[in-house]
Amino acid sequence: PPPGPSVGTNLTDLSIQKKITIRELGGCMGPIWSSFYGDCSSVLFMIDAANPTQIAASCVQLLSVLSAEQLASAAVLILFNKIDLPCYMSLVEMKSLFRIPEIISCAKQPITVVETSAREGTGLPDVLRWLRSTLQDPS
Repeated sequence: PPPGPSVGTNLTDLSIQKKITIRELGGCMGPIWSSFYGDCSSVLFMIDAANPTQIAASCVQLLSVLSAEQLASAAVLILFNKIDLPCYMSLVEMKSLFRIPEIISCAKQPITVVETSAREGTGLPDVLRWLRSTLQDPS
């Protein structure tokens, strides 16, 4: 069976040019996400592309994240995950439902969108490239 939604919080350290810590916060923890914004330099926002019943809630959470003043300068990567499942919505459908072009044009942050399959590794090279580029010194 496909993996279920994230519940709770998990910390993962990665070494990509330098050590970075990724804090995974499950969607059900949305009410307390803002308590972690202060330490945040970038945001990976994962959406289950195979679960249309969560579209509205995910969109509200995404807009809340993007409107947070503490995240105004954080780079944002939106991941449409689970594209390996037969019932997933295409990138065109997801962008339309989320109104991604409008969100990108109004957001303060730079936003990148990637389709992924955590199970198969699809999109992982794009995610790693994005992480590396966000770690580069702007000088």
